[in-house]
Amino acid sequence: MYDSVANVGIKNGRIEVITKDKITGAEKINAKGLVVAPGFIDTHVHGLDPFTIKMVLRDGVTTAMDLEAGACHVGDWYEQKAKGGWQVNYGTTSSHALNRMIVHDPETAIDEPVDMANAAHYMHVAGEDGVAGWAMTKDTIETMNKVSRLLDEDMRQGALGLAAVPAYMARGLTTYALFEGQRAASRYGRLTAVHTRFHLSSEPPTEAALGFDEVFTNAFLLDAPLLVQHNNDYGWWEIEEKLQLARARGLNMWSEHYPYASGGTVISADFLRPEVWEDIQGNRYEETIFDPQTDSFFTRETFKKTVANDPSRNIVIFMPWREEWIKYWLTMPHMAVASDGLPGHDANGNLLPMNADYSEYAGNPRTAGTHARTLRLGREQGVPLMFQLSQLSYWPALHLGDTGLQAMKDRGRVQVGKIADLTLFNPDKVTDNATFTAGENGLPSTGIPYVIVNGAVVVKKSKVLVDVKPGLPIRFPVEENSRFEPVTVKRWINEKTIAPFENHVEDACGMSEIINDNELK
Repeated sequence: MYDSVANVGIKNGRIEVITKDKITGAEKINAKGLVVAPGFIDTHVHGLDPFTIKMVLRDGVTTAMDLEAGACHVGDWYEQKAKGGWQVNYGTTSSHALNRMIVHDPETAIDEPVDMANAAHYMHVAGEDGVAGWAMTKDTIETMNKVSRLLDEDMRQGALGLAAVPAYMARGLTTYALFEGQRAASRYGRLTAVHTRFHLSSEPPTEAALGFDEVFTNAFLLDAPLLVQHNNDYGWWEIEEKLQLARARGLNMWSEHYPYASGGTVISADFLRPEVWEDIQGNRYEETIFDPQTDSFFTRETFKKTVANDPSRNIVIFMPWREEWIKYWLTMPHMAVASDGLPGHDANGNLLPMNADYSEYAGNPRTAGTHARTLRLGREQGVPLMFQLSQLSYWPALHLGDTGLQAMKDRGRVQVGKIADLTLFNPDKVTDNATFTAGENGLPSTGIPYVIVNGAVVVKKSKVLVDVKPGLPIRFPVEENSRFEPVTVKRWINEKTIAPFENHVEDACGMSEIINDNELK
């Protein structure tokens, strides 16, 4: 809450002094007329590729993490990212979906780190037999334990928590399998970051808030942190009220939004299938589902054809009903700002190289403009600047720090001794420029002339310095021992009941399990 005109001195990557006295240094930035703010922390950037990072840097982001989709083989993922160096700080959760893919779609043969930047190939392979097992196949106890073991290994390797996307697995992910996934993370005290099961649904018996209730109940009972990602659709008001009640009781739970009346996802998202999106929800593809690669809307027929031929294609969803809600999100305590930024694809679906022009990006403009747009809309609506900076930086740092993550305890504040992740912007002129028009999807934000990461200037006079890569991993320490505990029928009955254990029982998934005398003993 420090708000004054002062000089800021940086040394060895940290803030050494904040003073009204004159100070000197090897490099000086004239910040007259600019706000020196804590660097923006984005917990929802799917595009952890160089071109996307170039866009988000121009938008003031100093830490970009994908907590919603996450990654698999997390230990290798961090090693891989460290080799090339990164311009921003980076981190990931363990992906429930990708680890389910390893188990339920063995034909994918995933043996490398996978995140949203390279998941398209594996999504194609998983669906070639007509069944995307990760999304459509229900677990047995055996497969659920296999998934949980993989999640546990990711946690042991320092994953920030569980990436849970039940909305994309609504017909395959059982409630108990989700509970076990959250439990795998909770054994390490880690969060669940969730795209809730019924997100976008406004009709009983699948109202959106029920999906929140599912993960909230699990998190509460497991004494685990919870991040509700892009809580920006029907039922958001109910979810926010419940989150406020939860925090009042000392629970570490918060949410995100981005200030756009549109969304973006892969075209094969389960909730977009015609019998749900059109037949139940009453939407029309010709008005809501847009293809940035062809600069046109889908029809029901072209939508179904593209799902079959290109299930990983990124699309834009127009949601005009959100327009009225945005002003409330901008004033909602502990509702952080996160872009849900997509990978840096061109019009042909290829990842753009770092040196590509911003006009070549074909995707949702929120990737390039979320944070500057938040500042612009807040300025226009009279939202206190300090409140905006809490949404953009402090609250995500606070809640992640409260999970025990030291890297976040040291960020999100302009204070002596804290890490010098800083975003300098003109509060009167900062604005977003990216639009839905082809060629303008990735236009960079303006009014943010300097971005500093770990004490190094990465954006200078509104130009990204491509060879400067001071980004550090946001990660828990690697632990020596696993905390995995398999689910077994025998143990469950012995722990939860006083009934004698029978040699032949039916498990919770309807599968018979034979227990011999030695196992009984």
